[in-house]
Amino acid sequence: MKRVTLYSRSGQPPGAAGARAQGADAARRPPPGGPGAPDAASKSQASATPTPAPGKPSRLRAFYRRFEKAILVGAGAAFALILAWLAGAQVPEQRRLTQRDIERAVLHAIEKNPLPSRAAKAAEIIRPSVVRVRGMGDGEKEGEEVEQGVGSGVVIKDDGTILTNLHVVHGAKKVKVVFADGMEADAVVTGARPEHDLAVLRPATVPDDLVPATMRGTGDLLPGDDVVAVGFPFGIGPSVTAGVVSGLRREFQSPEGKRLLTNLIQFDAAANPGSSGGPLVTVEGEVVGIVTGILNPTEQRVFIGIGFAVPIENAAGAVGLPPF
Repeated sequence: MKRVTLYSRSGQPPGAAGARAQGADAARRPPPGGPGAPDAASKSQASATPTPAPGKPSRLRAFYRRFEKAILVGAGAAFALILAWLAGAQVPEQRRLTQRDIERAVLHAIEKNPLPSRAAKAAEIIRPSVVRVRGMGDGEKEGEEVEQGVGSGVVIKDDGTILTNLHVVHGAKKVKVVFADGMEADAVVTGARPEHDLAVLRPATVPDDLVPATMRGTGDLLPGDDVVAVGFPFGIGPSVTAGVVSGLRREFQSPEGKRLLTNLIQFDAAANPGSSGGPLVTVEGEVVGIVTGILNPTEQRVFIGIGFAVPIENAAGAVGLPPF
């Protein structure tokens, strides 16, 4: 280890001791400007050393500052999506409906609120157009009118034109019709087709709310199709019976053997005396024929399952309507 050289005072020239004392005092005195102030050398050195420039912000911070609004909006949207996903995840998944579920629901609705039958709907449609036809004759007293026969008819035009069977009004001195609303009016026979047992009636007055029937051609009518007959059997009615088309292009000989009717619709909806002249309609309530007779080989002349109707094409021709 190097030893520091010691100097004795005796060897110093005069005044050296005082200079050393002043130097020591100077060292002990704080430099101008207070404690810690740099001396001139320090200042010169500091001025010679270049001051470092403030540090530049990082790229990430610069990017954030540049796109701050867009980042905040995106973060908000992402947060909302996360919340929506969490809310959806808590809702139990709904079970998909199957065909069996739908059928059960329909059956339940039908059992709770049963639908009217097709025959009932057809009868409801045609009922406002069906009339009761009364053939009147002279009574025992002078001026007295009595009902000699009763049948049915159907209104087919707005002016009240009615189709019925010729045998319903044949021989009557006066004809009266009773409309669906109960109004009764005198009527006259304005046309007849004996070969089809058809008669055309024109009432003197008609109800304000008269509803003519809708007619339909028989070109697409098939055996087995559902049909409904509406009329006044034995004067009771209006009565509704339902059945099917049993056959087409049938022939029928009148009980008296006076005429042969051809090209008839055979049906099995119940018909009896008084049903003659009434409409035979489809399940849509459209008239396809005029009931004209029943087949019964016995003397009772009541329905045993075979009825006949004149196709509406022949009936419409009786009033001058164009063919279907």
